[in-house]
Amino acid sequence: MAADAVAYPKAVLFDLDGTLLDSAPDMVAAIDAMRAARGQPPMPLEQLRPHVSKGARAMVAAAFPDVPDDERERWIPEFLDCYQRALGHHGTLFDGVDAMLEALENAGCIWGIVTNKPEYLARQLMPVLGWEQRCAVLIGGDTLSARKPDPLPLIVAAERIGVAPEQCVYVGDDERDIIAARAAGMPSVVALWGYRLDEDNPVAWQGDVMIDVPSQLIAADAWPGTR
Repeated sequence: MAADAVAYPKAVLFDLDGTLLDSAPDMVAAIDAMRAARGQPPMPLEQLRPHVSKGARAMVAAAFPDVPDDERERWIPEFLDCYQRALGHHGTLFDGVDAMLEALENAGCIWGIVTNKPEYLARQLMPVLGWEQRCAVLIGGDTLSARKPDPLPLIVAAERIGVAPEQCVYVGDDERDIIAARAAGMPSVVALWGYRLDEDNPVAWQGDVMIDVPSQLIAADAWPGTR
């Protein structure tokens, strides 16, 4: 174990989409399938990319802004079906994520995932990514009675790995991630490489640390302190 391994958190929990995984291409493929079924052309990746961390409803709203809310709501199962078919076919890990996870593991740090993605979809990604044995806990958006920004998923994830919330760090690219971490008493890292709308201001989220790229988290002293 590296000499500075004590500086790493005892455990790290991650958001998935926009934090570990660049899943935008898969989600855009799902949207394009829906648009094609309605005789509409594909949308540019960069136009939809900022909405990915906001979830299925935000993606469908961005792709079909002129459709009434109640009708778009009925399309969510269709989007999830299309996304399931595209799952893991186009998306990739962000550069530096695998090396960062390996550094955590080498330091004896437990890591897991807390995402608002439905659990069945997140679980299907684990073998694709080779994470079935590496990821210590996985909480989806429908696993519990509440989802982020509620702190419950983070608290339960910490309980399942046997680590107190204040000894974990949560890493996410969306304001809901940071709100949930703060409410759980968990130090947080704002992943600036993720998906953000132009109006998003990550400084205002008041995370403990803001990190530009995953490779910065290979350094133990880049992590916020835990208690």
